[in-house]
Amino acid sequence: MTGQQAYQRLTDLCARNEHCQHEMLEKMRQWGVSDEDQAQVMARLIKERYVDDARFARAFIYDKIRYNKWGRRKVEQALWLKHIDNSISKSILDEVDDEEYLSMLRPLLKQKRRSIKAKSEYEATMKLIKFAMSRGFTMDIIKQCMEVEDEDILLD
Repeated sequence: MTGQQAYQRLTDLCARNEHCQHEMLEKMRQWGVSDEDQAQVMARLIKERYVDDARFARAFIYDKIRYNKWGRRKVEQALWLKHIDNSISKSILDEVDDEEYLSMLRPLLKQKRRSIKAKSEYEATMKLIKFAMSRGFTMDIIKQCMEVEDEDILLD
């Protein structure tokens, strides 16, 4: 595939969804585009603002937090796998308020508590913590949710 053909296909992709540089380079490698054509196409995509890692990271973070209900750690790992610079992802993740994480985690824990089978309250608590950590939430956020007795998360 030529550089021009790759450019056309990638602009079509970018017009539909946000994509990062790493995804575009992977696609070009799969298509067999030469290294010099890859560099030219990427430079053009960035110059014409089809690809912007900061814009991609912002959309990715807010989608994963709001719709997939992921915690900070899981989002960080996913961005790392997409080769997004840590300075970009950290600044955007820092914009997300802890209260947003709490408002997501509380219903998740409440729902999970109903399905947990445990012999003791301690075992149930440990299973909830393990569940929340697997969703990417940090221990400080988990503790804040677990300590809230007013909302009956654990005693539901």
